[in-house]
Amino acid sequence: MMAVLLLGACTTAPTVTSAPTAAPASERYIIGPGDSLEIYVRDNPNLTTTVPVRPDGRISIPLVQSIVAAGKTPDELADDLQKDLSRYIRDPLVTVIVKSFVGAYSQQVRVVGQAAQPRAVPYRSGMTLLDVMIEVGGLTKFAAGNRAKIVRHLPDGQEKTIPVRLEDLMNGSVKDNVAMRPGDILIIPESLF
Repeated sequence: MMAVLLLGACTTAPTVTSAPTAAPASERYIIGPGDSLEIYVRDNPNLTTTVPVRPDGRISIPLVQSIVAAGKTPDELADDLQKDLSRYIRDPLVTVIVKSFVGAYSQQVRVVGQAAQPRAVPYRSGMTLLDVMIEVGGLTKFAAGNRAKIVRHLPDGQEKTIPVRLEDLMNGSVKDNVAMRPGDILIIPESLF
């Protein structure tokens, strides 16, 4: 009897976990020109296709000649396609999957100057300066990495310049790692000889 009482006292109250929350608006992926999208239409294999987002930001699929995709989330595009397809199909269910992404310009981090491969890098949630440097292959031998800067456009329209020490970061100084934001521009100047 005593063992039953002891075991009963050892139980803990059930743990309540909260439901997952939606990603903040700034963390939701925005489709951009150059992205590759898989459009899946349930029970309609002839309409299921993979399409590129054209430079004008539009896509075409069977029965929908042209629809704007750029600037929308995959869910928003799926809703728009469902509306357009409902003229031809009863209760279409559309899923949009981003297969390869570039992102809208506002969702990219652009790297110019003395990076090994200067280019636009698609922003990912939690991206840091070190992640960007890995994507562009590091610095050239002519780079003045400790004079680099990030140009960031703030929501109020202002522009902020953040000095960064890339050479120190690339040599292991993680205190020089900075959180990146969508739309940042990393400028890496050439060293003065």
